[in-house]
Amino acid sequence: MIYTVDEMAQKLGVPASTLRYYDKEGLLPFVERSSGGIRMFRETDFEWLQVIRCGLFWRRCKRQGMRIYSAAKSR
Repeated sequence: MIYTVDEMAQKLGVPASTLRYYDKEGLLPFVERSSGGIRMFRETDFEWLQVIRCGLFWRRCKRQGMRIYSAAKSR
């Protein structure tokens, strides 16, 4: 199944602008585009996006001085 940016964002529970930002920053080299330049997400992309979101969450916690245990407890 193919998803648009809006559909994938809804599936992930994030704004579509988040996915556009990830793409702009080079975090989504695996996402294909249509001949018209529309991003086309696949089911396997969903799994990678979850990994990216998790990694960015832990990095943000680390910058704020949170330990993994504290961060996990606060979720």
